[in-house]
Amino acid sequence: YEYDFGNGIFQTVPTGTVMYKYPASGNYTVNVIAKNTAGKTISKSVDVSVTVAQSLIWSDEFDAPGAPNPAKWNYDLGAGGWGNQELQYYTQSNVVVSGGTLKITAKRENSNGFAFTSTRLLSKGKFSVKYGRIDIRAKLPVGGGTWPALWMLGNNIDAVSWPNCGEIDIMEHKGNDQNRIHGTLHYPGRFGGNPDGSTRVINNASTEFHIYSVDWSATSIKIYVDDQLIHTVANSNALPFNQEFFLILNVAMGGTFGGSVDPAFTSSTMEVDYIRIYK
Repeated sequence: YEYDFGNGIFQTVPTGTVMYKYPASGNYTVNVIAKNTAGKTISKSVDVSVTVAQSLIWSDEFDAPGAPNPAKWNYDLGAGGWGNQELQYYTQSNVVVSGGTLKITAKRENSNGFAFTSTRLLSKGKFSVKYGRIDIRAKLPVGGGTWPALWMLGNNIDAVSWPNCGEIDIMEHKGNDQNRIHGTLHYPGRFGGNPDGSTRVINNASTEFHIYSVDWSATSIKIYVDDQLIHTVANSNALPFNQEFFLILNVAMGGTFGGSVDPAFTSSTMEVDYIRIYK
């Protein structure tokens, strides 16, 4: 039997073998070729639709009011510039779970010499994942200078530093460029002013919830908003995206990406309805 899945991949297996092909759901053509002992050949082509089931392996539904679940989240605290010249000071006080969503609020208030405060949550040391589908349903803050992000870093960052650890930006948004969603990867040779990314303009990023996703495997990384493709990168062993990554949720202010802050800005909130990770 020779199976042709319509993508240039053929595989011949012994009679009686049942073969399942993954990597993805989709429509395929299966060619079955049989030969008898006299050498006579018959063949049959069948169009099939394949659906690959995914299992939920981790989630946070943000249903328990109060502080974020300490079994799932840590905090980065203090000055959060990280070379980006950001203007916020990160605290544990700018985040709360209420009404079924996680709320991170950036505020104009002085703290430790900074003009703004915010919160940066990360799952480092609590949870990490290698490959899968990650969906994050969120509503973004509004205002010039806001810079919300839903993203990931490689677990080995402390050993190899950035960008060698790799970075997957599932969503970044500039309040100074309303409704343009950025999906980006950073890695050696593609970082700073030369990231590997694209954008897609949507409607109502700050007034409605949208689903920001990454579909990540050993062969590709695809970033989506509401199942609309933003950016695709062919993954390989030459890239640092074949290891465990942890999650980060934050709202930065200003900096090299966020730009100038609107003088009228006082506060704005990013809401996250859920995070769901499938394998």
